[in-house]
Amino acid sequence: MADLPATMTAISIDGKGDPEVLKPVTLPTPAPAQEQVLIKVMAAGINRPDIMQRQGLYPAPKGHSEIPGLEVAGVVAATAPGATRFKPGDKVMALVNGGGYAEFCLAEEACCLAVPDSLPMDQAGGFAETFFTVWHNVFERAHLTAGEWFMVHGGTSGIGVTAIQLAKAFGAHVLTTAGSDEKCQACRELGADVAVNYRTEDFVEKAKAAAGKAGINVILDMVGGDYIAKNIACLGDDGRLVNIAYQKGSKAEVDFLRVMLKRLTITGSTLRIRPTEVKGRIARGLEEYVLPMLVDGRVKVVMDSTYPMHEAGKAHARMEEGTHIGKIVLTL
Repeated sequence: MADLPATMTAISIDGKGDPEVLKPVTLPTPAPAQEQVLIKVMAAGINRPDIMQRQGLYPAPKGHSEIPGLEVAGVVAATAPGATRFKPGDKVMALVNGGGYAEFCLAEEACCLAVPDSLPMDQAGGFAETFFTVWHNVFERAHLTAGEWFMVHGGTSGIGVTAIQLAKAFGAHVLTTAGSDEKCQACRELGADVAVNYRTEDFVEKAKAAAGKAGINVILDMVGGDYIAKNIACLGDDGRLVNIAYQKGSKAEVDFLRVMLKRLTITGSTLRIRPTEVKGRIARGLEEYVLPMLVDGRVKVVMDSTYPMHEAGKAHARMEEGTHIGKIVLTL
């Protein structure tokens, strides 16, 4: 740590509210603890939980950094005892427990992956949150397999563009929803077999038409609310519904007779509070099965835009406009 600056610039949340509450502050440069690495940040992805944290709706869990930012890419600046996979100077991308909007960020070494030589650092900064989430929920929890029908809502969100690509890469048929014809076309270009403009079309009818009597096998949903019952209507026998957010609310009126008769599985998860061991296992799965696809071009980190770190407020405003397609990333 001797060669590192004593302080760093970070973006803090001054109270709660609109993007204007994101302000630069000077903080001590953190030191890595057991099995951690300190990353000199080159890029940090923007994610919906960052917006919710800024609005006061999703506070950082106890023991996690109050500085927003759940994914980064950069260069290892220092390592702690027990961290043996990476050394100073290595390029890594990581899922982190907050703190990403800063010049330096701590990461559990288990949650770090080497950045492929072919991957630009701004794209690496937008990798971890969505790929960890999709891999864990769609493939480890819902067990999507080749030949099945998969549906994801919010097809042009960071989660959506990742889910479409991975599902197609592993041989599934994909139906997605999005909020404009332009977004639907972008989804089709990423590989979606069917893209439904939910503002003008009924996705339940479209799903039944696409998948036929067998129905949809797996649904990844971030919307919640009245979508929960609609999702259940779309699923076929032994279908799996995975909820990872509730943008329209977490309460719904559901006829569970359908769940029983179709033998459905309804589950959900959030990664932020899971132990390092779980996140590390997900990282190893990504290394084995997904990074080769990233290297050979079968999947990509779909980029919407980049902003300098000091313009984090503008990046948040871009996400809240709801017109972005893919990842929004801060750069240093």
